[in-house]
Amino acid sequence: MQCSARRRALRGLALATGLVASLAAARAEELAVEVVNASEPTLCAETDNVYLKFVSAAARRFRIEAVHPAYIGTVVADRAAPDLRHCDMSADPAYPAKPRRVTLFESEEWQLVGHVFPSFWRPNAVPVRIGERTESGLHLLQLWTRFQERAEEVLAFYPADGYWRARPLPPAHLRWTAYGSSFLVGPVEMSGRPLVDIRAIAFDPASRSFHLAFARGGGATLRLESLDQERIVLDVSLDAPIAAERPFAALRSMYVTDVNADVAQLAWRPKEGKGWRQAPVMTFDRASAVEVWAGRSLPSRHNLSAPDMVFGPFRAGP
Repeated sequence: MQCSARRRALRGLALATGLVASLAAARAEELAVEVVNASEPTLCAETDNVYLKFVSAAARRFRIEAVHPAYIGTVVADRAAPDLRHCDMSADPAYPAKPRRVTLFESEEWQLVGHVFPSFWRPNAVPVRIGERTESGLHLLQLWTRFQERAEEVLAFYPADGYWRARPLPPAHLRWTAYGSSFLVGPVEMSGRPLVDIRAIAFDPASRSFHLAFARGGGATLRLESLDQERIVLDVSLDAPIAAERPFAALRSMYVTDVNADVAQLAWRPKEGKGWRQAPVMTFDRASAVEVWAGRSLPSRHNLSAPDMVFGPFRAGP
C-alpha cells in the first residue's frame, strides 16, 4: 500500500510539473501589444466616446470575451431605452435603403438573420456568403442560438462599418441581458468615426466562423469558440499581421460618469507582470499588455447587465 501511495504521489507530482511547464510555455508565447486610449469626454450617453486601440505589427491570434459583470447576481431590472439627453445627432449622415429581414441560415440550434434598416450612416453594400448563397447590402447580422426553449441573440455584426457586439447567455435569474461595448477587428481607420472597411464576408455554420476580407487587403476569421451563461469567447486569427500604423483591433464604448457608462475601468496585464494594473478609463493613457479587461465595478444606470470585455492573450503565431 505504501508503494501504491508513493506511485500516486509521484504521478500527481508529474502532472503538476507538466501543468506548470505548460502554463510557463503559454506565458512565454504571449505577445505584448500597445494599448492606446483615444477616448474623449461626452455628455451624450448614446455616443461611443470610449476608443481603445490595440496596435502591433506582429499580432496574429487573440481572444475576445464578453463576460457578465461581477455584480450580475444582484441585477433585478435593467434600463435599455436610449438616453438622448444632451445628444444632437442631426448632422449624422443617413443613406436611405429599403428595409427588409432575411434568414441566411437556420438549423435546430443556430440561426443567422440579416437586416436592412431604413437608413445607415455608410452606403457600403458588403456581400455576405453562406455556402452557395450570397446576400448584399445588409446593415446588421444577428447570430441566434436555442437555449432553454428560447431563441437568444449572442452576436451582432454591422458589415458596412465592421462593428461587433457580443453577449453571453443570460444567467438563471434573468431572461435577458443588454449589449454594451462594441469592438472592431481588422485595419482600423478613421472616416468620421473609427471603422473597418470590409470587402466581403463568409459564414461557415459548421465551425461557427466568420471570415472577413478587408478592402485594404488581408482578412481575419472570428470563430465562436464557446458560449455559456457566464461568457462568450471568440477566437480571432488574422491572415497576416497589420502594420503598426493602424490598430489591428479596437474597443468602442460609452462613458459619461461611473454610474452612466458601459465601460468605466480598465485593467491590463503586462508581460511578465506579477499582477494586473487598473485605472479609470478616462485617465488611462497607454500601456504595453498581453491581456486587457474593460468593464465596471459599480452598477450603471445605462445597460446595467451589459458584459465586461476581455481582449487577449495576444500571440504572434498563426
